[in-house]
Parts: sequence; C-alpha cells; structure tokens
Amino acid sequence: MQSKTKRLYFENPYQTEFESAVKSMVQKDGKHLVVLEESCFYPESGGQPADRGDINGIDVLDVFEENDEVVHVLSKEISGKKARGKIDWKRRFDHMQQHAGQHILSQCFHRLMKGKTVSFHLGECVSTVDIDIEEISDRKLLKVEEMANKIVFENREIKTYFVSEEKISDVPLRKPPKKSGLIRIVEVTDFEHSACGGTHPGYTGEIGMIKIIGQERIRQNLRFTFVCGQRALHDYTRKHRILTDTAVILSSHEEEVPDAVDKLVSDLKDQKKKNRRLSRKLYQFEAEKIIRDVEGPVIRDVFKEESKDQIRYLALNIIEKPGFYVLFGLTEGNLCHMILARSEDVDFDMRKLIPEISSVMKVKGGGRPSLVELVGQEKDKLESALDMASASIPVK
Repeated sequence: MQSKTKRLYFENPYQTEFESAVKSMVQKDGKHLVVLEESCFYPESGGQPADRGDINGIDVLDVFEENDEVVHVLSKEISGKKARGKIDWKRRFDHMQQHAGQHILSQCFHRLMKGKTVSFHLGECVSTVDIDIEEISDRKLLKVEEMANKIVFENREIKTYFVSEEKISDVPLRKPPKKSGLIRIVEVTDFEHSACGGTHPGYTGEIGMIKIIGQERIRQNLRFTFVCGQRALHDYTRKHRILTDTAVILSSHEEEVPDAVDKLVSDLKDQKKKNRRLSRKLYQFEAEKIIRDVEGPVIRDVFKEESKDQIRYLALNIIEKPGFYVLFGLTEGNLCHMILARSEDVDFDMRKLIPEISSVMKVKGGGRPSLVELVGQEKDKLESALDMASASIPVK
C-alpha cells in the first residue's frame, strides 16, 4: 500500500522508536498537528484506538489519518526538521492482544454459529464485538471460548501481507473488504483471514487467554464483551479477590460461596417479611395513638427518619377511621414527599389541594380523591406548603 506517510507499524509492529523528517506542522485549536515522512504511530481506525507516546519529548495526544497522511496531535510545537518518536509500548501491545483476539473470536463465532461480525470496539478496559445472531446457549458460548483459546495455545503464526484487488478473491476472507486497491490481509495460519490495517502480534500465543465476560442484545445482534492477555489476568485477579474476600466474610470455603450467598439471600427475604409484619403492627398502634391524642379532624406532621412507604402506611391506617384528614411531609435526601389523605366518609377531593401547594413550591405527582402523593425539591418550603394545604381544608 502506497501512502504519503510510510507506516512503519505495517513492517514491524514491535518497533517502538524511530527517526523521521518533518513534512509539515500546523497549529489548530491550540494544538500542533505534525506530519512526518514515516511513523510508528498507529492512527485510530477499524475499532482500534490510536497509539500514544512522544515526539521529541512532547506528548502525542492523538493520532489520526487524513488524506493518506498520519497526523500526530501534539500539545507543543517541536523544533527542527528531524523528529524522534517513541510509542507507548504497553498500550500498543495491549491493543495488539485485543485486536488479534477479536479476529480469533470472530472466526470462532463464524465457524460455530455462522455469525458475522457487525462491529468491533477496543475500549480502555474491555473490548466488544457485535455478532449478527439473536441468541446463543451457555454451552455454545463455552465452545466458542474453548475454540478461541485452543488457537491461542497452539501458538499459530499471524502473518500480514498485501494483496491486489484483482487477486483478493483468492484469499478465503471471512468477510469482504471495505477498501479497494491494495488490501492488507491478517492471516492466522490455517484458521482465519481478514482484511485489516491494525497491529497484531506475530503468534497467537502472545494474545494470552481470551475470556468473554458479558453479553447483551443490541437491536438484532448480540454484543460480546471480552478481555485478552494482561486484561484477562487483571480481570481474574480482581474477581478472585472478590471471591476470597466474600468467602472470609461468610466464613466458608470459596467453592461454598454460591450456596452460602443463596442461604443468606433467602434468610434476608424471610427477615424482611417478618419486619414488614412487625412494622405494620407497629404503625397500627401508632395510628391508634395519634387518633387518641389528636384534637380535630386534621392530622399534620413532618417526618425525617421514616421512609415514604412507612408514612404512607401510617396515613392509610389513620384514614381507616372515619372523619380524618392526613397531611404528612417527609424530607429524604434532596427531596421532600407529601402524603395527603382523607377517610372514605369525608366528602372532599384531596386533589384540590395540589394547586394550593403548587403556589408555595414546585411539586410533581397526583392521585385520587382520597389519596394524593407529591414530590418536590424545595425542602425549606415543605412546612409552609403543608400549612397552606391545611388552611384550605373545609373543616366544619
């Protein structure tokens, strides 16, 4: 492939340092765009992010392709007509592992599921590949993963070369190329052929373990999240630490953690049921006490410790008795809640209080004639809003 910038990463993706003549340098939006005669820096393309590093000691913030040139984005101007560049090898090799791992995964999905790769994204922590299949069983997904890692452990050679557009039909590509002219091929020996301009290691063993860690539906496709190599090690280390810490907390062995968690969840559900029953009895007693002590039909109060469900249940217990209006407020975090209720024998639509409250503070919500629930953010106006509501109740 002839390009204005000679791309050294095509010849040797392991090269980390180089020297080159400066072709041009312009300033745009406070940054300096530098074009060199040749470069090791990979520009963002095909789902793979750009390389990072430095040129003449100045950090390379981004690299992109424009009119067949590799453009380096620097924070400062470089001096002289010669440039010495150095890429961030840790980042480059990570991208090589993830990108090659995607090729192998895509071919495994193609062979086992006839699934075509729709898109690929190499992220900072995880990568994703979208496959045009609607569903996959756990058993089949395990087979995909096992096949991918078998290819890795066989340490097959990964070759790259260019093929003319006229001879591309001789290459058993998994999917047709998007570009014309000279087309770069990435080949995993006796397994995979793809048209790709990215960077890859020389052998599959360098990819390290390939692990699928998640999946989700994206329109008619399935998106698989995966990690390779060092990322897979970090993922395993993190999850193993979580497992061992959980085992210590539960006083169990690691293999017993799932059963211990199931029992804990079951016990928690039972305890919540008991707590709800006790809470209801408690609020029944509380309602009876309020009714005994109240003077008049309007019961107004503001709570801070209780939850919205608790004050709602308390209000419902009060209005089971005839002749009462309940105006409850609650401050909870940045919000304030209001429960406005009345007994069934009272002939008044509690929704009429909404405009009165809205004249004091902004609220959202609604309800039925006997019960209204509102929420707002102006906590300092809650007391005034309840006073306005209380004054609007037609007490005889």
